[in-house]
Amino acid sequence: MIRQTSRLPSLTGMRFIAAVLVFLTHVAAGKLFSDASLSGFLNDYLSRAGYLGVSFFFVLSGFILTWTARPDDTAGRFYRRRLVKIYPNHFVTWLAGLLLMVWAGAAVTTGNTLPSMFLVQSWSPDFDVLMGTNGPSWSLACELLFYLSFPLLLPLLRKIPAARLWAAAAVVAAAVWLVPLISQLGPDSPVSPFQPVSWWKYWFTYFMPASRLFEFVMGIVLALIVQKGRWIGMRRTTAFLLLGLGYVLQVALPDSWGLVAPVVLPLGLVVAAGAVADTTGQRSVFATKTMVWLGEVSFAFYLVHILVFDYGPIGLATHPGAEHARATPVSIGLIVLTFGLSLLFGWLLYSFVERPMMRFSRPKKKPPAPEAVPVAAAPEGDKL
Repeated sequence: MIRQTSRLPSLTGMRFIAAVLVFLTHVAAGKLFSDASLSGFLNDYLSRAGYLGVSFFFVLSGFILTWTARPDDTAGRFYRRRLVKIYPNHFVTWLAGLLLMVWAGAAVTTGNTLPSMFLVQSWSPDFDVLMGTNGPSWSLACELLFYLSFPLLLPLLRKIPAARLWAAAAVVAAAVWLVPLISQLGPDSPVSPFQPVSWWKYWFTYFMPASRLFEFVMGIVLALIVQKGRWIGMRRTTAFLLLGLGYVLQVALPDSWGLVAPVVLPLGLVVAAGAVADTTGQRSVFATKTMVWLGEVSFAFYLVHILVFDYGPIGLATHPGAEHARATPVSIGLIVLTFGLSLLFGWLLYSFVERPMMRFSRPKKKPPAPEAVPVAAAPEGDKL
């Protein structure tokens, strides 16, 4: 029997896996190994793993916000909680990136600083604007759109009859494919530095916030399916197998077709299956204390890891005056050290910025009336 609860520990643990996939994509894109075949293999098969990870965050965001939505909430209170959740971490890493740019002698302009500070950089196809002072914050510009849309989207989607929710999920899954289709109208050059696709198509399909809204909506619809008792009973193993097939398509499909679309529905099924497993008391490797702690730190880890990449051991070892390609043992050591430092700085950011701000933003609880029925503890919200 499915019971509504604010605690979904396996989904928290999965967040860290998604963040690690983003980390691995940047390892693959860095081509850090002197062994060309190894670098090529990693680039061919891991360079889109992080794309799957980012899609997971977007789907999860819609699911968790719907799952924890408060009947008596207001748009103002919702916006305040969400901004307190993401902006303090973002501002600290934005400022750190700015200081590191100055230290490294990089060009600091209005374009590569102000848009990213206000989380509007992803609306621009200009590469310097988009990357800002800390590249991963582009996804927070998408999240900002999601948060602004949520108080409008949820009431509309709740009006869908329970019997038609799966049809709605199918419509959203089909709509996801419209984005790469529309992107084909764009120019074929110049080519993106990240994938063999034109930059305009890449930006429109992957970075532009409006293009990513379907993933957020998918999360909302799947949460409503579970809440209204329409889940089909799919087990987590089956959902992960479908996600594996989706990733194969993500790697294999050419141009902009494989950037996002193949994994959106499978990710929705993974998230929903994980939530059902948690609410029915099933055990999960993702729900262990260690994985839950890592999941709590994952948002901060995600925000700091590129700064550690660019200005830490890997950046120092691969600067223009140094040998770029490294022997395999040295490269592995640099990667492990970078991962460890990213986790350390992520933990510090989580401990001294994110957690204190989230606690400060929570309203003081009123003591329950004598006849009140105890309810689950208020959730901390999704960690992106």
